[in-house]
Amino acid sequence: MNPPRLTEGLKALPAGDKLLLKLCFGAALLALAVGVVFGAATAFARAGFIEMIPLNGYRSMTLHGVNIFFYWLYFAQVGLLLVFGAVSTVKGGRIAWRALAWAGLALMFTGFLSSGYAVWSGLPLLYDAPPELAGTPSPAVAAFYLGYLLLAAGLFCVAVAGVATALRPRFAGRISTWPVVSFASVAWAGLLMVSSVAAVYAFFPAARWALGLAPLPAEYSTGWHILFHNMHYLPLMATVLVWTVLMETVSGVKSIFGARFSKIVFALYLIFVPPTSLYHMFLEPNLAEPVRVIGSLLSLFISVPTVMVFLVIVASLEAHARAHGARGLFGWIRMLPWGNPAMAAMGMAVVNLALGGTFSFVLIQEKIAPLLSDTFFVPGYFHFLTLGTVTLTFLGILCYIIPAIAGRPLWNPPLLARLPYLVTAGLVFFGGAGIAAGYLGVPRRLLDIAYSGEAPMLWSTLMNGVGIGGALMTLALLVYLFALFRTLLPVSPSGESMLPAVHWKGTAPAVRVWIGPLSILVLVGAMALFTALAFEMIQALPFEAAGEPGGH
Repeated sequence: MNPPRLTEGLKALPAGDKLLLKLCFGAALLALAVGVVFGAATAFARAGFIEMIPLNGYRSMTLHGVNIFFYWLYFAQVGLLLVFGAVSTVKGGRIAWRALAWAGLALMFTGFLSSGYAVWSGLPLLYDAPPELAGTPSPAVAAFYLGYLLLAAGLFCVAVAGVATALRPRFAGRISTWPVVSFASVAWAGLLMVSSVAAVYAFFPAARWALGLAPLPAEYSTGWHILFHNMHYLPLMATVLVWTVLMETVSGVKSIFGARFSKIVFALYLIFVPPTSLYHMFLEPNLAEPVRVIGSLLSLFISVPTVMVFLVIVASLEAHARAHGARGLFGWIRMLPWGNPAMAAMGMAVVNLALGGTFSFVLIQEKIAPLLSDTFFVPGYFHFLTLGTVTLTFLGILCYIIPAIAGRPLWNPPLLARLPYLVTAGLVFFGGAGIAAGYLGVPRRLLDIAYSGEAPMLWSTLMNGVGIGGALMTLALLVYLFALFRTLLPVSPSGESMLPAVHWKGTAPAVRVWIGPLSILVLVGAMALFTALAFEMIQALPFEAAGEPGGH
């Protein structure tokens, strides 16, 4: 039996499944809202637009990082995992082991509350929470680590339910082979479980110390680096899987390379992601030189699966459009439904991934990492990935999912289709100014960078650009949140959402495609250019401006 289209499958889910998904995505949007508000406060404080005492400044910085990087991204991911398992595997799919999924969601939400309480009542530890920063054990510090442990336990439970959801039709004999999305979902769930175990390894010793039951953990940074690497790349794997789903949803196009090739590509995440974590440890002073060399080599393979999925999607869309009349190098792009909020989000996500990916390759080189890792280069490039790529993609598919499970039309689709461009404009200001500031040595985690008037005036100017970009991004995200909450909650009338889609005409003969390979050539050239620029600019700086030793 072939699985249904996304919206039809969601509408056919039983009421209990829809309620679970509503609460899951509602929690995700709540975490996003908290992260956006405190992220804006942090950006405005860095820019000098508002004054904030250091304690509140670091509370804002911590609440932003924790809620965006951990709770928003992982509430959204477990919801998507359940959706894809139930809807993409077989017609009439259901969430398996729903009680376990409910338990997992409850654990994750309790962790969300525990983390928020800890930051607000105690010393803010930033999102990586090194025990040394806390200084002494306390109930607030223990609550912070407990929040992460509850999140890990909840992720594990929901991931198991997601695997069971995708497996059940196969074992019941309802299908003979897995669809690509179901196969990729199981691989993704497996990495979620691995990350959950890594989180326990990282945070459980620290939690015992915070409760006064054990000494200060000696290898906290190693456990954090391993965890951070997996947590960093899992949302990216989820993103390209969402692109695969949206490609068919908005255009009806499937991969021209076939299901087997797509499954191999997604399986590569299991091969390339776990062993490439070494580059996160380049700042550790006792890391052996051979390990540094291996880490540099392995880092070159990090983006292989993501680039391959990108090529599959772009080549498939381009081939289909050219076969149906598109002309010129870029004519096929105009045939796509850019008035569809999901299509606009996916398009800008690809642009932002190219920008963020280019600068990420600058940072992960062993000779450059110690010079840039504690500068504003990191938040400057990282927001292109976390917000411009992953968050935009998740918000794009929620424009389909939330109306389908809530039974209400999406609020103002034409406006929502313009928001990805506003987000990207904000990122150009924020990320461009932030990356330039990093090249010039602006510290990453200091709210006041004036250094009693000794800092260069250009630092302040660049931070103004960061603040302007932050304001644009905040405005766009608040409109997204209003639209999705209004659609999710019973404050709008019931109805259907009809988002624009492609209606192909004519036959589809074989054609050649160009944009995907050309994009990779441009990307490689940009990586080489900005790496050379990094060396030149950093060599011109005083040593003190390059930042202090620290972790990612």
